[in-house]
Amino acid sequence: MNPDIHDMAADILRAASDSRRYVVALAGPPGAGKSFLSELLCRRLNDCEPGVAEVVPMDGYHFDNALLEPRGLLPVKGAPETFDIDGLAQDLRRIRRGDRAVAVPVFDRPLDLARAGGRLIDPAHRIVIVEGNYLLLDRPRWSELRPLFDTTILIEVSDEVLEARLIQRWLALGQDRAGALERTHHKDMHNARLVKQHSVAPDIRWR
Repeated sequence: MNPDIHDMAADILRAASDSRRYVVALAGPPGAGKSFLSELLCRRLNDCEPGVAEVVPMDGYHFDNALLEPRGLLPVKGAPETFDIDGLAQDLRRIRRGDRAVAVPVFDRPLDLARAGGRLIDPAHRIVIVEGNYLLLDRPRWSELRPLFDTTILIEVSDEVLEARLIQRWLALGQDRAGALERTHHKDMHNARLVKQHSVAPDIRWR
């Protein structure tokens, strides 16, 4: 399925019409375009109903490098075990209640760190789009997130397109060609295969 962004927004608005808080999971492998599509969808929802939607990026729940390095996890940063899954789950439960503002962290990619309290989810944001690689991962603890979502979307992109995007991303962040290839093929694409092969079936597949 390759839905039009306008149709997707209209469908979500209809589904959320009687909800105080409606949570959408937008999952996909690294380089799939989750950040771009979630922001695009959020803008479209807010065009239809000003102030109705906001985005929670899962990348904000990266453990800090100061925690990863002594545990030997810095080389695999971006793998499931390098995220604060419990912190994400707790924030999602608070967000679902919809009774007060919830501050969530956001990830600063150029600086390679999460900024605490970087975004505020207000009660007025009836629709919250959560975007991230492992939201639908069929693994312990990650699978416990599924009941916190009202609808789930999985972005599907070919490996060839992912590789090209990821290499360009690393080059733009200052890596040389060899470093970009190393990080793409031995880290990002490993995580992409994990997402593709071990995510539960979503409500919508967005190709």
